[in-house]
Amino acid sequence: MTTAATRRTASAPALAPRRRPALDWRIRFGLLSLIWGFSFLFIKVGTQAYAPFQVTLGRLVFGTAVLAAAMALKRQGLPRGTRTWGHLTVAAFLLNALPFSLFAYSELTIPSTLAGICNATSPLWGMALSLVALSEDRPSRRRVAGLGIGFLGVLTVLGAWQGFEGLDLTGTAMALLASLSYPVGWIYVRRTLAGSPHSHLSLTGAQLLLATVQLAVVTPLFTTLPSRFPLVPLLSVAALGTLGTGLAVLVQYGLVAEVGPTTGQMVTYFIPVIATAAGVAVLGESLTWSTPVGAAVVLAGAALTQARPRSGPRNRTWLRAGRSQT
Repeated sequence: MTTAATRRTASAPALAPRRRPALDWRIRFGLLSLIWGFSFLFIKVGTQAYAPFQVTLGRLVFGTAVLAAAMALKRQGLPRGTRTWGHLTVAAFLLNALPFSLFAYSELTIPSTLAGICNATSPLWGMALSLVALSEDRPSRRRVAGLGIGFLGVLTVLGAWQGFEGLDLTGTAMALLASLSYPVGWIYVRRTLAGSPHSHLSLTGAQLLLATVQLAVVTPLFTTLPSRFPLVPLLSVAALGTLGTGLAVLVQYGLVAEVGPTTGQMVTYFIPVIATAAGVAVLGESLTWSTPVGAAVVLAGAALTQARPRSGPRNRTWLRAGRSQT
């Protein structure tokens, strides 16, 4: 998860020379959407052979390795300061260890398509929380309407009019709680690390390292070492970590730096579409009319909650850039 992409971009010298990316931002945007959309499929396949905590630990190990390689290439070290590391420990739990584990556990009992749609509720949770926790975020009729529409979409996806028949409430609650954890973490980061002099890459690398340590402590307490390592689930965990947790962070930061957080965060609205398509096409998961219809309503509501006055400060949008991550 990124921790300060837009802040670091805004603080960069205006006249500093910038190397032109090899790939157009639209291609990288599509790549990021695919990576995060397929992450729920990777989780589902991984949990078919490994315990959820093991899947989470594996993705963090591979993801941290990618960030460590990037830091080595750019000759950047880990941040310094006990206070910074303390805040990063909390951020690692809220933005990585907790939501990653919750999504892994949720997909033991719910389809990957539903988990992907639940992830799309993060902007809704974020808007509701920011009205309470961030004094500069003022409610508007459009944003409040978006919040109501979005949660109406959630009820549609879950089939509330049928009494949630056939729905695993525990797994769904875990996925929604995972989606809630992201904006909670970002609000915490915004309050505690907004003025950090350390680079985005340094902070993110340290955050993933701390999350890996947290899972390395917890996993042996609740799981046993597998007696065998099936190849396909293992490759899914490796792809989940290398692509969805490591490479995706680097791609997203580049997008935010180039086209801004408002455009960068639009990837949120493509993730459930790709997650649903992947779940149905690859895993053969069933799809009823309420799922795509409800997902569309959720995304429409989420888009309305992100609408801000044109005169509003642009540097406030950096927080929202990371809410879509899985």
